[in-house]
Amino acid sequence: MIRIFACSVLASIGFSFFADATENWPAWRGPRGDGSVQEAERLVTRLDLEKGLLWKTALPGVGHASPVVWEDRIFTVTADEESQARSLVCLDRSTGKVLWDRVVLTSPFEGIHRLNSHASSTPATDGERVFVSFLDRDRMFIAAYDLDGKELWKARPGVFASKHGYCSNPVLWNGKVIVNGDHDGEAYLVALDQKTGDTVWKTERPNKTRSYCTPIIREIDGRTQMILSGSLSVASYDPDTGEQHWVIDGPTEQFVASLVYNEELELLFMTCGFPQKHMLAIRPHGSGNVTKTHVAWRDTAGASYVPSPIAMGDYFLVVADNGVASCFVAETGERHWRERLPGGHSASIISANGLAYFFSDEGVLSVLKPGPEFTVLEQSELGEKVSASPAVYDHHLYVRGHEHLYAFSPAGE
Repeated sequence: MIRIFACSVLASIGFSFFADATENWPAWRGPRGDGSVQEAERLVTRLDLEKGLLWKTALPGVGHASPVVWEDRIFTVTADEESQARSLVCLDRSTGKVLWDRVVLTSPFEGIHRLNSHASSTPATDGERVFVSFLDRDRMFIAAYDLDGKELWKARPGVFASKHGYCSNPVLWNGKVIVNGDHDGEAYLVALDQKTGDTVWKTERPNKTRSYCTPIIREIDGRTQMILSGSLSVASYDPDTGEQHWVIDGPTEQFVASLVYNEELELLFMTCGFPQKHMLAIRPHGSGNVTKTHVAWRDTAGASYVPSPIAMGDYFLVVADNGVASCFVAETGERHWRERLPGGHSASIISANGLAYFFSDEGVLSVLKPGPEFTVLEQSELGEKVSASPAVYDHHLYVRGHEHLYAFSPAGE
């Protein structure tokens, strides 16, 4: 409530995972914003609370934001129900010890959907600063902290109103913090300077409708494209200027799930939504309105609203909010299977070593092998409700439950 960049683009962002084999997990859905994991051959496939649990730490307050990881530190955010304070928490990655806990904002709580929280926006870090996103009454509140918990700046770049509450995950790009301000009012996308919080650009979103989609950024067709759904559309922008490349109308009113991209097929995939449900494969080329020309295939059965999907080679996988999972042939939209997993799902799918990881709201992890046959390799239980999407670093799986943060390691490590 997510092969992202060429080498030159990686350098401009400042992510350091190019220097060694271990990828940081610096933002929503990881280093590529799409839930894909590399260099994690020993990533656990089962939640072994006896042999595989490295540590378990109680988190103060309530929040559905995912953890992010930069080398030896983990960051996440929480909200205290009594004081109405929103906080940024830093933990030691090896031990789970809380290193510091900083109150970022104290402000009256906004009204929220029953599946949302007052700390749902996943932080982002560039290894020098950590960026957080909350709602301060009727305005978006973005702040930056250093790795020791010192406030560097804060900004309120625009108004925000939604009866479902707030969630806008920061996206880092080329010295900018980009946040999505789709809401029931004068909606916008805005980019802030990472060092100062000053507004670099602000682009109007025309349809003034609440949505919560986190953009992804890709080098496609010789252009840097920042793509998101929302505002009654799917659209691509230049993340350096905020200028629009292309737009597809609809296919519905409200959006949450992030898009994913298959580089080999040059296809974007999206799933939504409310009030209608759709899944689209989109050819991300052209300019202007490409509604009638650039939808490669479309389906409706089993689409998700909240959980973001995954693109895995020849396959596109999605799990609906009610727990019905589907596997498609990515190129054609042919459905291989549609099967029910235990319980409802809010967390987004991750992929590692050719496997797809699904977390249910009740904390059941289902690990599937995509393909023509429905194959569940493992199912295990955390024993705690889960709304946040997981994170991965150095073969370790980090899972945020409603009360604790868990670290699972390969057996014996």
